[in-house]
Amino acid sequence: MLFIPDWLAAIFTFPGVIVHEWAHKKFCDWTGVRVRKVVYFQPKNLAGYVIHDQADTGGKMFWISVGPIIFNSLLCVACGYAAAAAPFNSVAKFVWLYLALTIGARAFPSDQDAGNVLQRCREILRAGGSLANFLAYPFYALIWFANKLRFFWFDFMYAALLIALGYALRKNGFLL
Repeated sequence: MLFIPDWLAAIFTFPGVIVHEWAHKKFCDWTGVRVRKVVYFQPKNLAGYVIHDQADTGGKMFWISVGPIIFNSLLCVACGYAAAAAPFNSVAKFVWLYLALTIGARAFPSDQDAGNVLQRCREILRAGGSLANFLAYPFYALIWFANKLRFFWFDFMYAALLIALGYALRKNGFLL
């Protein structure tokens, strides 16, 4: 297994980090949760973040946390679709593939994102919330597991699968 340091992967995938944070912000906007500060990418720690008010429901916290997997995944497929339409060996094909790969590889919520959902749902459960809040536990476990698999390039394999889907949609005549 080829080991690539996290800092190098973060530099390479910075467009995906920016889209990831933008997705968090958009889902805050769509759920009515006030955003206090957004940093899309900072060179000092090669990450970004969104600081927002606490969501009043576990559902809102869930959507804010999974925003990147939804948006980054859809955008990765669209970039793969555009790459399939670009001429072979063109700069456009390279750019679309690079964007698709970096955006798709940064689709998964972070452990902190999943932990935020779990923490909020625990608080709601203590206050007598619904049984749906128990779904935070398997959600947290799945995200935690997916993030541990990054060591085995799971995030890039996921992106490659989405790019292949974009190519398949283009080759089969599906119009985006």
